[in-house]
Amino acid sequence: MNRVLAGLLTRLYPRPWRERYGAEFEALLLDGHGGLGTAANVLWSAVCERISPTQGGKMNRDPFSLSSMTRQLSAFLPLAMSLTALAVVLGHIAIYGAAREADEGAAAHIWQLLMAGQLPFVAFFAIKWLPRAPKPALGVLALQAGAVLASMAPVLYFNL
Repeated sequence: MNRVLAGLLTRLYPRPWRERYGAEFEALLLDGHGGLGTAANVLWSAVCERISPTQGGKMNRDPFSLSSMTRQLSAFLPLAMSLTALAVVLGHIAIYGAAREADEGAAAHIWQLLMAGQLPFVAFFAIKWLPRAPKPALGVLALQAGAVLASMAPVLYFNL
């Protein structure tokens, strides 16, 4: 990798991270044979570092932080299902309008399956994580509830 690209990729990281690891990281990039995959990986890592920075020089993050909890499958999957359900409803409204149909249609069935299908994951997450780390688990449950409400809002607003 050339020096200019290695310097630009290193600059993507926050200042405290660069002060601690920047010189070593840039040297690592210069020594390696970096390509598009390496640049994409560094970009993704820099975004993650800006969202959830490492604390106190430890490379591992607190396993009970909100950002670490949302990476659990039982926390992430309900959020993804709610946002997918929201996308299905908004896509249906964008294509066909907000008129109520005689038959529910495929979009309504997909929405119902996504909303009902996330309940076991939410229950599993609550049972597993509320006793271990109540504060971040409640934060994740609040995110999940917000995603559910966001998905229900167009359905209730347009009376679909």
